[in-house]
Amino acid sequence: MQGNFLQGTIPASLERLKGLELLDLSHNNLSGNIPQFLVGMKGLASLNLSFNYFEGEVPKDGIFLNASAVEIEGNQGLCGGISELKLHRCSTRTANSRSWKVITVSITSAVLLLTILLALFTFWYNRSKLRRANTYQSFINDLHIRLGYAELVHATNGIASGNLIGEGSFGSVYKGRMMIHDQQVTIAVKVLNMQKRGAAQSFVVECETLRSVRHRNLVKVLTVCSSIDFQGNDFKALVYEFLPNGNLDRWLHQHPEENGEDNLLNIIRRLSIAIDVASALDYLHQHRPSPIIHCDLKPSNIILDTDMVGHVGDFGLARVLHQDHSVISDKSSGWATMRGTNGYAAPEYGLGNEVSILGDVYSYGILLLEMFTGKRPTDSEFGEAPSLHKYVQMALPERVIYIVDRQLLSKYEDGQGGTSNQVRVQDAIITCITSVLHIGISCSKDNPNERMQIRDAFNELQIIRDKLARHSAP
Repeated sequence: MQGNFLQGTIPASLERLKGLELLDLSHNNLSGNIPQFLVGMKGLASLNLSFNYFEGEVPKDGIFLNASAVEIEGNQGLCGGISELKLHRCSTRTANSRSWKVITVSITSAVLLLTILLALFTFWYNRSKLRRANTYQSFINDLHIRLGYAELVHATNGIASGNLIGEGSFGSVYKGRMMIHDQQVTIAVKVLNMQKRGAAQSFVVECETLRSVRHRNLVKVLTVCSSIDFQGNDFKALVYEFLPNGNLDRWLHQHPEENGEDNLLNIIRRLSIAIDVASALDYLHQHRPSPIIHCDLKPSNIILDTDMVGHVGDFGLARVLHQDHSVISDKSSGWATMRGTNGYAAPEYGLGNEVSILGDVYSYGILLLEMFTGKRPTDSEFGEAPSLHKYVQMALPERVIYIVDRQLLSKYEDGQGGTSNQVRVQDAIITCITSVLHIGISCSKDNPNERMQIRDAFNELQIIRDKLARHSAP
């Protein structure tokens, strides 16, 4: 209802819309006090009253407790409210005086003239704000799945610790069951910890990113929930399709005695997962109209489905790269200062440089090295080498057999001697891993401009996998 020249006060009939989640009355000619019934609308998650003629004290309860959910700029007659709104204190004497109304009319007239001169900027700004506030509602409308807090609690057995399957920077992931299109479906629910600085921004970013992307190697989001819990606290969650084989980190670093040989990642599976991740990154980096930077690529953010296909997930730190190569972020939030995980984040980020697709390429290079050596970049077992990158670089090409993940060769080392075919396959595996490690080194160079392009890495890995498959054939 924004920009429709509406006049008068906000009608009391809106109070009957109990399911209302977003209300945008900006850029109208509405006046009077902000009605108290807006405080009691528990489902209301976004309220835009900017650029009208409202006056009087702003409430301090309900949605008005969350400054990021309310927009009231351009209303010179408003006062009070919570401190984050940065309004002047209310004065009963001046607020009720006729002279204050005259001043208000004069000021708002000047504001209207200024608004006309800045019409293009104002239009872009408000549309951007509205799009962010309405992201979760767009998900629900597009997917026809409506989900409230009570339903999520029921689906996850009360968000019980027994259903916990993972933890991230801003929240925890729980396994659940719910009805979707008359079918019982297993889901993964990421519940944001709203007490953590940057969690709200992370939620908005992940919603914006996932609603605009579609790729077989990205996690599939089913819907989101932005509501209030039973105690009246802000509650936000994302609901994903459940992928039963968990994350790649668990598979790389599990103990062999806890899992049979069939459960270990063989060379072909690791290559295929590496190709899956490269395909997802190439899609994100080539995304139009704006490339997407993941900013937190690591094994725990790669989820495996029933067929061991890799899916890149957790876009809570993602950035959108605009045409002028700028990245929009809220510098005051904790989210804005987070640029990946120690060991996987590009070294230039530590110098304060802006994020870039080459930062993702660095993380991918470290991921490759970890996948084929079995060592984390934060391990302390690199001997004289200061890092995983240097550890691998020093071993290439003659000493690869000494740094490779032993699980990849265990099948060929258990017997005595081995057949000529086993020796041939083992040699092919070592040659393959050597080529993969070269790609990992090229992707994780300190100088961003010297790093391999992700599409080139994708193409080379496919060639390596095809060549190995031919050598492994009986």
